[in-house]
This record gives sequence, C-alpha cells and structure tokens, in this order.
Amino acid sequence: QVHLMESGGGSVQPGGSLRLSCAASATSGKIIRIDNMAWYRQAPGKERELVAGITSAGDTNYAVSVQGRFTISRDMAKNTVYLQMNSLAPEDTAVYYCHADILALQYGEYEAGKYWGQGTQVTVSP
Repeated sequence: QVHLMESGGGSVQPGGSLRLSCAASATSGKIIRIDNMAWYRQAPGKERELVAGITSAGDTNYAVSVQGRFTISRDMAKNTVYLQMNSLAPEDTAVYYCHADILALQYGEYEAGKYWGQGTQVTVSP
C-alpha cells in the first residue's frame, strides 16, 4: 500500500514560518516513480484548493495568494516534497494535504495512482 506521511504543521504567529514535509512510501513493495507532487489546503467551510505543485522536472506553480511567500521543493531520492511557508497570515490557516501521482510495484504488479496524505493542521494566530 502506498502512503503519504505529512509532518511539520503547527501553530505560529502572523509573520512566522513553517516547513511542511511529505514522504511517500510503499509498505508492500517499492515506489518506481513519482510524477507530479503538490500541496493543497482546506480551511473550515471552504473547498480544498491547490497551494503549490511541482513536476518531476522541477517546474513549479503556485496559487496567487501564496506567490512570493511559499516555496515548494522535492527530494527525488527521498520521495519527499516540502513546502516552505514564510510570512504566514491568519488566512493561511487550514489543513494542508500532500498529493502525488505515484507508480509503485506492489505484490509483483505495477500500480499507478493518485494519493493523498492524511493532512496536517496549520494555524496562524496572534
């Protein structure tokens, strides 16, 4: 089974910084390739929205609301994606989810799928 495990969430004051991590793993085999990886967020009462994405080639895209403040990066060798968040504001408060397109070899068979992490809470308040 493929898992995405997020970490790094927490509470911070406005203007502060946090770094989120998301590591992919396959418990019954191994990961062959990870294509696009991304971070989404969902605030209470709102729909889930794309925050930032990164391709296997390293091309990135950002939501307008986070451009210049957030940076997405990845470590291909560690199957991990990061989100560095600076100049955090109360409106950044949300549950942040990792998403990845993964090809894995499990039980001798190749499986391609889109996977979500369990989410990590980010709270920005005075």
